Amino acid sequence: MHAAEHVLSYLHGTWNQMIQYSRDSNENLNVLWGWVDVDWAGDTDTRRSHTGYILMMNAGPISEKSQHQNIVSLSTSEAEFVVAIQAGQEAIYLRETPIDFGYSQTEATLLYENNLACIAMSENPVHRKFSCHFDIRQYFVCKLVLAGVLKLVALRARKMVADALTKSLPSLAIVGHQQVMTGHVPFATRLLRCFGG
Repeated sequence: MHAAEHVLSYLHGTWNQMIQYSRDSNENLNVLWGWVDVDWAGDTDTRRSHTGYILMMNAGPISEKSQHQNIVSLSTSEAEFVVAIQAGQEAIYLRETPIDFGYSQTEATLLYENNLACIAMSENPVHRKFSCHFDIRQYFVCKLVLAGVLKLVALRARKMVADALTKSLPSLAIVGHQQVMTGHVPFATRLLRCFGG
């Protein structure tokens, strides 16, 4: 099969998999939110963790990242903080962009996270023996949470769409996450808030 035939075959099989943006309600219109996840120490050669985040607006992705972290994290909480920092830095930039179009981000940007220790430390910046080695990163996330820029929200692992960016999953899970990521299936943020993820 020639390269052109491969391309045409791919296009034929994926013609309906484009990103869809929508205006599901005025409440969620132009509101930034996302998922963060990490595969802690997933690289067996270097023990670096694999980071993934997706930031969404109007039911579609506007920024995403999937890469190995450039440090070796000593705990799952530290690895989760690293991805929260990366997503937080991107969120700061993306929160400013809609202002030029008359849409301010008045609420904290919700980041769905499945590590409860990371969430607890983001809301309570006290010294703990097990987290003192990454205090600088911890304080950055805590400062964003205290300023109302970010809010880490607990989410059960099976609903973590960012899993698709950090680890191998069964094909059924990949397809389900892909449909949510591309806006084909809505992610019920209000429902998740009510039930705590």
